[in-house]
Amino acid sequence: QVQLVESGGGLVQAGGSLRLACAESGRTYRPYAMGWFRQAPGKEREFVGAINARGRIINYSDSVKGRFTISKDNAKNTVYLQMNSLKPKDTAVYYCAVDIDRPWVATVTGNDYAYWGLGTQVTVSS
Repeated sequence: QVQLVESGGGLVQAGGSLRLACAESGRTYRPYAMGWFRQAPGKEREFVGAINARGRIINYSDSVKGRFTISKDNAKNTVYLQMNSLKPKDTAVYYCAVDIDRPWVATVTGNDYAYWGLGTQVTVSS
């Protein structure tokens, strides 16, 4: 069973940085793409970024492009989301998710991801 655990969330001032990590249990036994999504209170879930299985295709939403960076460590089954120049509007619960059906595509569609972590809270104060 695929299990995802996010970590690294917290409270940071505007302009600061955080690095989120998503550790996959290592039980997929298949290549997969991983995405990051976020949901702020009262708002719909929003795509943040995604990386394909080889790490060669990375997509970002326009709202985070140039500020956030996704990377992966295959040896640790972990994907990272480095968030710089954080803004109060980045405040949300951040979720990682795995897409095993389209591992070579870093899809932006949440419904394409079958497995989700429980999320980690990121709060950016002004």
